[in-house]
Amino acid sequence: MAERQESANAFIGRQQLSQAAHFAAVCPHPGYEGSAYRLAPHLREFNLAPTIRRAAQAYFTEKQITWHTHANHGLSSQVCCLNFLMPLATRPEVLSRVVANALGIEPPEMLEVERGPDGDPWFVGFEWIGEENYLNEGVGSSSRTRGANATSSDAIVRFRHAGQVETLLIEWKYTEKYGAPILNRVREGATRSSNEVRAERYRELMFAPDGPIRVDLNLKLDDFFWEPFYQLLRQQMLAFQMEKACEAATQCVRVLHISPAGNLRLHAVTSPALKQFGEDAFAVFAKMLVHDDRFIARTIEQAFGPLIAEMPRDPWAAYLADRYAFLATD
Repeated sequence: MAERQESANAFIGRQQLSQAAHFAAVCPHPGYEGSAYRLAPHLREFNLAPTIRRAAQAYFTEKQITWHTHANHGLSSQVCCLNFLMPLATRPEVLSRVVANALGIEPPEMLEVERGPDGDPWFVGFEWIGEENYLNEGVGSSSRTRGANATSSDAIVRFRHAGQVETLLIEWKYTEKYGAPILNRVREGATRSSNEVRAERYRELMFAPDGPIRVDLNLKLDDFFWEPFYQLLRQQMLAFQMEKACEAATQCVRVLHISPAGNLRLHAVTSPALKQFGEDAFAVFAKMLVHDDRFIARTIEQAFGPLIAEMPRDPWAAYLADRYAFLATD
C-alpha cells in the first residue's frame, strides 16, 4: 500500500517537471511566481497547442464559455482536454477512432455537435451544459453559462452506432486528487447553507425513476458530498435528463470519464458511506447506477495511445507525445 501511495504522489511531481520543461522550450521567460509549470497570465496562449490557439479563444468568446481559473497552469485539466480533443473537432475520422478505442466498438459515424467559430461543423463541443436547464441551476443571482454556475461536461461528442444516435459527455482529469468533503458554507446574506441549496436542487433528480441512482442501496444525497462523487453525480444526472429529453434526437447519453493511468490518487473512494462498495471510485460509482453501462471510465492512454503511436508525424499526435510524457510510460 505504501509503495502504491508513493507512486501515486510521484505522478504529480513528474507532471510538474514535464510541464516545466515544455514551457521552457516553447515560451520565453515562462515562470510565474517561482513555479516553472505555470505561465504568467498574459502568456496563457502557450498552454495550448499551436494549432488551436486562435480557434480556442474565438470559440470560447463566441459561445460565452468561462475559462477555468488556472488556464495558465500546465496541469490544467481543461487545457489538457482542449489539447487532446479540440484539434479533432474538424477531423471526424480521427475522432471516430478515439471513440472506438474508448468504447470498444467499431469506429462510429461522428455527428456534428455545433458550428465552430469559422462556421464549419464541429464534431466536439466543450463545457456542455445541455440545451435546457435540466438541473434547475443558475437561478437567482447566478446566471447559467457554459463553464460557470451550471454542471458542465468538459466535452461532448455525438455519433451514430448500431442504428442509434448516442451522446458522450466527457469528463476529463489530469492530476486531480480528492479527500475532503465539498465546502459547505453560508454566504453573506443567505439563509441556507450550500448543502441545503444543493439538496433542494438535486434530491428529486437523483433517484430513479427521475434520476440515475438506484433506490435500493439506501443512499442519501449527502453521501455524494465528497469529490469526485459529487461531480460524477451531477454529470450523470445531466446525462440522464438529456437522454430523457431526447436532446438532439439522442437515444442514449453516457458519461465517459478520462484520466491518466498514473493518477492513482484519483481513484480513491473518499466518501465514508461509499467505501462499503469497493476500493475504486469509478467502479463504485457505476454500481450506484440504475443502468451501469451509462458510465464508462477509461485512461487517456487507452483512448488516445494507439492512435498517437500510429501517427508520429501528424502535428496533433506529435505535439501530444512531446508534451504529455506519461503517454510513453509503459
